[in-house]
Amino acid sequence: MDGGASYNPRTVEEVFRDFKGRRAAMIKALTTDVEDFYKLCDPEKENLCLYGYPSEHWEVNLPAEEVPPELPEPALGINFARDGMQEKDWLSLVAVHSDAWLLAVSFYFGARFGFDKADRKRLFNMINDLPTIFEVVTGVAKKQTKEKPSVSNHSGNKSKSNSKRGSESQPKYSKTVAAKDEVEDGLEEEDDEEHGETLCGACGENYAADEFWICCDICEKWFHGKCVKITPARAEHIKQYKCPSCSNKRARP
Repeated sequence: MDGGASYNPRTVEEVFRDFKGRRAAMIKALTTDVEDFYKLCDPEKENLCLYGYPSEHWEVNLPAEEVPPELPEPALGINFARDGMQEKDWLSLVAVHSDAWLLAVSFYFGARFGFDKADRKRLFNMINDLPTIFEVVTGVAKKQTKEKPSVSNHSGNKSKSNSKRGSESQPKYSKTVAAKDEVEDGLEEEDDEEHGETLCGACGENYAADEFWICCDICEKWFHGKCVKITPARAEHIKQYKCPSCSNKRARP
């Protein structure tokens, strides 16, 4: 393996460069080189790991023999789950574990070479500005960059009742319910960033640009329309939307 003991980045910039190289390698394995990667992950073989190196090369290999290893090790036995689930789900699972490994390696270097709080924060912010491997593999990152206009359109249709809350509305909600013909470009970008971290109050999944969402006027939580059985057409006729939880609370004596 060419990514271990011989290369030890010591500054924030060097660790970030190391991170980017390993990240690019693993993205390559899970996207453009996916056929080769799939074949190498034979479930009949022993525990295998996906390694990404700073040189942007990837490798499927057995874990390091030395204990403890020179660097944190990636997820063990990724090949065993290959034939037990759909390929896209398996690749997504490997991507999540790869993201976790990249962070472990970067902050291992940070701890080893004495990064202080400011250095660790700067390193995390640099890493956080890049889409995760999971987001790239599943296409979420592509949607976030190409579908910003659709995000504002969906947001505008989510719950018109929020616009009637006036000054009571929090900034987050007043921005997202603006009519689509009044939304400016800067506001659209802000809307997209804010909703990227929004979770559905019913299923807990992230906001997605291609899905209809609606906000409860009582608790101000957002929900997938499908999770609360509300369609865009039905939402047009709702003056004040109450989620199932808030509706149940009101119904109690």
